[in-house]
Amino acid sequence: MKIERWKTPTVILLCGGAIVMLSFGIRHGFGIFLRPMTLDLQWSRATFAFAIALQNLVWGFAQPVVGMVADRYGAGRILAAGGLLYALGLALMSQSTTGLELAISAGVLIGLGLSGTYAVVFGAVGRAFPAEQRSVVLGILSALASFGQFAMLPYGQSLISGVGWSWALLILAANACLILPLAVPLSGGTNAAAASTLAKQTVSAALAEARSHRGFWLVNLGFFVCGFQVVFVATHLPAYLLDKGMSIETGMMALALIGLANIPGAYFAGYLGGRYSKKFLLSGIFVARALIIAAFITVPVTQWGVYCFAVAIGLIWFGTVPLVSGIVAQIFGVQYFSMLFGLVFVGHQVGASLGGWIGGFAYELTGSYHAVWVLAIGLSVIAAVLNALADDQAVERLAPAPQSA
Repeated sequence: MKIERWKTPTVILLCGGAIVMLSFGIRHGFGIFLRPMTLDLQWSRATFAFAIALQNLVWGFAQPVVGMVADRYGAGRILAAGGLLYALGLALMSQSTTGLELAISAGVLIGLGLSGTYAVVFGAVGRAFPAEQRSVVLGILSALASFGQFAMLPYGQSLISGVGWSWALLILAANACLILPLAVPLSGGTNAAAASTLAKQTVSAALAEARSHRGFWLVNLGFFVCGFQVVFVATHLPAYLLDKGMSIETGMMALALIGLANIPGAYFAGYLGGRYSKKFLLSGIFVARALIIAAFITVPVTQWGVYCFAVAIGLIWFGTVPLVSGIVAQIFGVQYFSMLFGLVFVGHQVGASLGGWIGGFAYELTGSYHAVWVLAIGLSVIAAVLNALADDQAVERLAPAPQSA
């Protein structure tokens, strides 16, 4: 028992935050590898985009299974395995010379690695805190992920400039290995304080409950749009800006500013989610995204305009994550949180894969990203409506008992 005493909720949050900082920071830097890899290896942008699309599909469809295993047997081993797969994928990506090799490394292996280092962390951290603190804590976790994006992008660009893209990926693979020791505090079973509130339920019953819940599916569809937008921007914004006459440094700084702005953005999304309706906050985020993107593609592209866009979109970049994950916990409880959030995340990753792939396909077909920007605006409007219509009330199993007279 002595060895478990140091595994306090604060330690779990800090180590989980460090894991998502590494995982997300590296993942959101793949856009800065598109240009040097496609030029050196004579690939089309569609080849790179396909690998990123595959990565997001593998990540998404593996996530519920990985989450279920973590819910039942603890997060530590899953996180360690995810870190190893992530590092292996980065190392093999650095040696890729064909589209197939890139698809296996950047697509399959990194996708599996991400599935072991994302929703699993949110599940472990979410269970470590009581319900009244959970939305804020998930917001902090999302903010730490954003800090990783802000910090790792300039770091990755400096590696590419200094040692080339291949060595840069190898160094990032070594960095991913740090996930293994960070996973130790997240090992073990469910937090005792949270466990006392859990209703006993089987996996099949939890899946059936989610499958029949209308609000679960509407939030899922809304999260699909989030995935489409985030991966399209993260993968193609640097190349889009190069096409508009901006420098590669401007594209890198734009992605870094998105991550920086989302540090307070994600925290306040979680903070507000603990006080106001999460589903209406989600609707507001999607309306704001539609307006911001519309303004960005309407006005002439300038360096300061790019930076303003990055800050504006960054403030609501990961704000969906604490709200969506909070809705899942609010509706179903935390016993199978990693698995059920993983199921919602499938929708996100299907959207993400399409955002990455369609961006590359549309560019090869038309020589422009304009149609995809317009599609992102239309999807935002749809997502705003879907979230507003979602039922986010706790299922009867978790509903408070009526007060006796």
